[in-house]
Amino acid sequence: MLEYIVPSNIDDRVLNRAARVLQDGGLIALPTDTSWSIVCSIKSPAAIKKLRKLSGERDERHFTLLCSSISQFVEVVKLDNTRFRVINRLSPGPYVFILKTLSGTEKFLDIRRNELGVRIPDYQVPIRLIETLKHPLYSITAKKSMISLGSGSEVYKPANAEEIVTELPPIPEDELFESGWELEDIEGLDLILDSGEERERIFSTILDMCTDEIKVLRFGAGPWPA
Repeated sequence: MLEYIVPSNIDDRVLNRAARVLQDGGLIALPTDTSWSIVCSIKSPAAIKKLRKLSGERDERHFTLLCSSISQFVEVVKLDNTRFRVINRLSPGPYVFILKTLSGTEKFLDIRRNELGVRIPDYQVPIRLIETLKHPLYSITAKKSMISLGSGSEVYKPANAEEIVTELPPIPEDELFESGWELEDIEGLDLILDSGEERERIFSTILDMCTDEIKVLRFGAGPWPA
């Protein structure tokens, strides 16, 4: 399940194997510029369901679309010039941008909210995998609570609007992973792309850009105002 890689020079054969895992509906853990993420293909409804079940989260704002370029954003969310300039200045980097979805995105990703978090990581592992797969990845932060949750004893149910709080709480540092081998006990993972290096236990800053005023839903590694 562990596949060792060199982030600055990833073997194309490894990337192609990982892409096949995702195309077949699998889940992959990989390092990013923040902490470890678990990802799946946005084109696999079964994999998206598995990712949600594994996460145990009800608030869909915990889920993020990882992209390799801003051009992939405009395929799923609304992006005007003002928001583009802010995102372009902060990307790639440790920021998630919550934007209004385009018509059809909610059905495509089976989400109940007309909002979606998108970001471009400043790290080659997810970027190269997205480029190999040729479409974005649906992702969530890997957390140690997923080990006890296993393959998902609780069924994921999208939260109702009234159940969703204004801000998202920070992720405790001891909930995050440092090394790839630590994730081997998470049930449901098909592959771990491991650089063999310890990652910082940090998380991204989440910016809600759905209204004219940008709101911070969670402070993380990315400073704001920036």
